[in-house]
Amino acid sequence: MSGEPLMRKASALSRFVASGVAAGVLLCGCGQPPPSSATTPTVQATASKRYVARGDAPPQLVAGTVYRNPASGRDEVVIPDISRTALLIGDSQSEPVIGWPRLGLAAVGYKVHFCGLGGTGFVASNGATGNYIDALQRGDWKLPYGTPPLIVIQGGGNDAGKGATDTQIVANADRLIAALNKRYPGVRKILIGTLGRGVDYGGGRRSEVDALLGTVAARHGMPFVGVGDWLTRYGLTQNLMDAVHMNASGHRSLGTVLEGRLRELGITAPPDEGAATLAVAKQIVSVPE
Repeated sequence: MSGEPLMRKASALSRFVASGVAAGVLLCGCGQPPPSSATTPTVQATASKRYVARGDAPPQLVAGTVYRNPASGRDEVVIPDISRTALLIGDSQSEPVIGWPRLGLAAVGYKVHFCGLGGTGFVASNGATGNYIDALQRGDWKLPYGTPPLIVIQGGGNDAGKGATDTQIVANADRLIAALNKRYPGVRKILIGTLGRGVDYGGGRRSEVDALLGTVAARHGMPFVGVGDWLTRYGLTQNLMDAVHMNASGHRSLGTVLEGRLRELGITAPPDEGAATLAVAKQIVSVPE
């Protein structure tokens, strides 16, 4: 056999090995298995085999799996890329995919796992779904399994509209924050207030609740994004579909404002290690012979 074919085979083998190494790096660095389109079963943890959460899902669980976390005693959902996903708890301002809290978080690099429902709040409930803390305790919605880098609590509008008292709002906000601190110790948490027109423009109870939530955040040492006058401050009342909900253009505008506020607070997603790894892998594969 001549030397030239051998050299070609060796070159091909080198490229194959380099590609395999790169692929291995990508798989090992992912931290989450790919989402499965199939229905995934609920996994019950046994008392003899407890899993200690370290930020990544157990390797045998695919995204979408509901897992009974032995540490919290609650069913939680495995999501892809937990290391770059913000947990957002909120109401109808946050629920839509185009909701301004989601858009603001996406603009600073986060994916979003939403927990909540329109019509709910710190005190307000909506039919079968309880208020924020009751919904959490009862399992009306499921927290993400693992450790997200950021938790955002948004709300107050339904509490203002349904006559919740300051005492009720503060008590339930304290309970929710305590539960989240216990489940996700050390994770950065921020509080977003109640979207409104402002005190001088007929903000009424919504402006009061927004200010109240600012005092709750300060007491817990949490950054606070007060939004009680954003509709009038940024001239967005014309983008209201009703008394409190925005059209698509309004959501985009508020999302941009929220992005700026988050950046002022130094809140941006961690670096995308997967993208960096892919770039390195491409360099490895494209090294000239």
